[in-house]
Amino acid sequence: MAQSLKGRSFLALKDFSASEIRLLLNTAHEYKKLKYAGVAHNIHQGKNIALLFEKASTRTRCAFTVAANDLGIAPEYLGKDDIQLGKKETVEDTAKVLGRMFDGIEFRGFSHSTVEELARHAGVPVWNGLTDKFHPTQILADFMTIEEHIGRLKNTKLVFVGDGRNNMANSLMIGSAIMGLDFRILAPRELFPDQELVDEARKLAKDSHAKIMITDNFEEALRGAEVIYTDVWVSMGEEDKFAERIALLRNFQVNRDMLNLTGNPEVKFMHCLPAFHDALTITGQKIRDEYGLESMEVTDDVFRSAHSIVFDQAENRSHTIKAVIALTL
Repeated sequence: MAQSLKGRSFLALKDFSASEIRLLLNTAHEYKKLKYAGVAHNIHQGKNIALLFEKASTRTRCAFTVAANDLGIAPEYLGKDDIQLGKKETVEDTAKVLGRMFDGIEFRGFSHSTVEELARHAGVPVWNGLTDKFHPTQILADFMTIEEHIGRLKNTKLVFVGDGRNNMANSLMIGSAIMGLDFRILAPRELFPDQELVDEARKLAKDSHAKIMITDNFEEALRGAEVIYTDVWVSMGEEDKFAERIALLRNFQVNRDMLNLTGNPEVKFMHCLPAFHDALTITGQKIRDEYGLESMEVTDDVFRSAHSIVFDQAENRSHTIKAVIALTL
């Protein structure tokens, strides 16, 4: 009997088995082929979805919009000032109202408990577009991109460098544990991930034979790496922590020396974007003027190099999100 994800919410990868994640990835690869071939795949013609955004977004918003349109679905964007969510109206009441009108709901915001509550009460699939804890749609795009460039997920040596407690490190660790990667977090000890989550990942890793390493030892983490992944040092909502994070992470910048430590001339560089790789943005100028850094988590030469596959990741957000919507509606 074929697997069905119909009616399921997509809040965190830990809620899905390896075979279910494989189904999502295979579907995404297929949709990408159809998109490039110009073959219509509007299988959900006439449906409507709500896109709730507490946080600003480029890739997530655009990916959900394009994916919905390709599937024949009408997306409705609802920004933080457009509805009463959490202000005049509870999350529960909002979920019940939107669930009566829409066929699915995407949420991108701060607290993971909000997306969980939406899913409890909406009566339709709810998709996590990013919370403080997890970013599961990004991981699907990352895994799709790794398969395109490395040729496999199993045993791929993937190193996350930087803030080991953030939603990207959390999500990559859980996803890697389920899908059997050789996953390493390279971070200062002050920014190691929550031990409870590490224990959960190691438990999941027993079934897939994944490897999970948390370390501040550069040579140990980087030896033989096939993919180096980083993220911004300061997440949205933590802007007051710039000085503290720069002090902790200044030596964890992805640069040529770090690539060389892998011993792998073909090592790939990944980033979920946006990236502070130069001083050409307002934030970049502020970082340069206040902290004397021309770049933060990755140098401009690495970001723009042949090692970098960041824009393949960005494109693959739409293909993987399309698979999530298509299979759960």
